[in-house]
Amino acid sequence: MPFIPHTAEDEASMLAVLGLQHRQQLFDEIPATLQASTLNLPSGLTEMQVVRLMEQRAGTAHQQRCFMGFGAYDHHIPAAVWDLVSRGELMTAYTPYQAEASQGTLQIIYEFQSMMAQLVGMEVCNASVYDGGSGLAEAALMALRLQKKQGSRRILVPEGVHPWYRQTLQTIVSRQGVELVSVRHTTEGRIDQEHLQELVQQGAAALVIAQPNYWGVLEQVDSLCDQATTQDIKVIALVNPLAMAWLKPPGSWGAAGADLVVGEAQPLGIPLASGGPYLGFMACRMSSVRQLPGRLVGRTVDLEGKPGYTLTLQAREQHIRRAKATSNICTNQGLAMAAATIYLSLLGGEGLAQVAQVAHARMQQLTHLLAEGCALPMVFNAPVFHERVFRLPVPVPEVLKRMSTRGFAAGVDVSGFAPTLGNALLVCTTEKLEPLDLQDYARHLGAVIEELRS
Repeated sequence: MPFIPHTAEDEASMLAVLGLQHRQQLFDEIPATLQASTLNLPSGLTEMQVVRLMEQRAGTAHQQRCFMGFGAYDHHIPAAVWDLVSRGELMTAYTPYQAEASQGTLQIIYEFQSMMAQLVGMEVCNASVYDGGSGLAEAALMALRLQKKQGSRRILVPEGVHPWYRQTLQTIVSRQGVELVSVRHTTEGRIDQEHLQELVQQGAAALVIAQPNYWGVLEQVDSLCDQATTQDIKVIALVNPLAMAWLKPPGSWGAAGADLVVGEAQPLGIPLASGGPYLGFMACRMSSVRQLPGRLVGRTVDLEGKPGYTLTLQAREQHIRRAKATSNICTNQGLAMAAATIYLSLLGGEGLAQVAQVAHARMQQLTHLLAEGCALPMVFNAPVFHERVFRLPVPVPEVLKRMSTRGFAAGVDVSGFAPTLGNALLVCTTEKLEPLDLQDYARHLGAVIEELRS
C-alpha cells in the first residue's frame, strides 16, 4: 500500500494540467471489463486490517502467522514509513559530515535522539550503534570508563539476558580484561536478589538488567536498581523500546534510575528482514555524554535566528584513532534510524502505548487458551510483557516442524539455551495477531501435541 501525500488541492491542480476532470479518467485506456469493481470494504477498518483483507482477497496471504519473538518482533509497520524512507534523499544519503548539505538528515537524527531519550526517560540518546547485542557491549565498556577510579573490571550479567547478547558481549570484552559474572535466576524467571546481593558486596563496575528478560518475564527493576546504586555500581538497562511506552522507563527505576540504557530498536518500524539490518540505541545522562559512542546531533540557531543542526561533541576521527576512540565498531544505522523516527512520529506516545497494551493483552488471551485447550503450563509464573515460555509434553522441534506445515511460525525452542527448562517453547504475540489467530493457534497446537503423543 503506497503512501500518497497529495491533498485534494494538489490533485485538482495536476488534473487541470492534464485537462482531466477526475482521477478515474487516468485509467480510461484500460478496457472496462478489466477494471476492478469497488472494493466493498467494511467501514472502520485500520490500515493493518485492510492490508490483511486485501492479501486474503488476492490470494497472496501465504506467509505464516508469526508467534516467534526472541529479540526480533513481527509488528505492523504503517505504509508511510518505508514509502518515505525509500525516497532517494534518504535511501542514498551519505553520513552527514557536511552540515550545510545535510540539514534534513541531521534533523531526522536529532528527532530520533529526542524521542528515544524521552521514551526511556534519559537525558540524551545516540543515533545509533550497530545493533542491540553490540550496544550492550558498548555500554559495558562505557560503564568501565565511567568507573575508572573504582578499578573494578567485573560486569554482572543475569542469566535472563538474551543468550546471543551474552555471546556478543563475551566476544567483544573478553580480550580487554573484563570479567563477566553470571547472576542466577529464581524459579519465577527473575533475578535472584539474594545471589545478587552477595555479588554486589564483592564489588562490580556494572549490573545489566534486562526488561523484559529473554524469557519474557518482567524484572523487579526498582529493588534491583537500588541494590546496585547503593554500592556505586552502574546500572545498564537492556530494554525493549516498545515496552517502555507502557512500563516504567529506566530513568525512573528505583531512587536514582539506570545509568545507561541500551536496546534494539527493531520493534519500531523495522521489518524482520531475515535478521537485519537493525539498529541499536544507547542513552545516558548528560553528565556521561562525552563517554557515549555513536553519532550525536545538536540543535542550534544561525546568525539569522533560524534553527540548524550539526554533529556535535565528537569528531569523525574519534572513531578512527583506535587508542582514543570510545568505540571501534560504532556505526550510524542511518536508514533504519530514519524508519524508526517516522514510525515514532506517526504513532506518537499514545499510539505506542496502545500497541504495547494490545500485544500484552493478546498474550494474556493466548495463555488462557493454551491452559484451557491444551493444558500447557507456564514455565515461569511471573508477569510478562508479550512473550511467555510454555512447557510442552512432547519434543519442541517436532512441534515446530508440524506447526509450520499448518501455517504457523509457532515460537522458539529455548531448551537449548536453558536445558533445565525441559521442552520449553517461547511464544510471542503482537498486535498483528487477531483473537481468531490465537484460537487457531491453540487448536492446531493441541492437535499437533495429540498427534505426537499417539
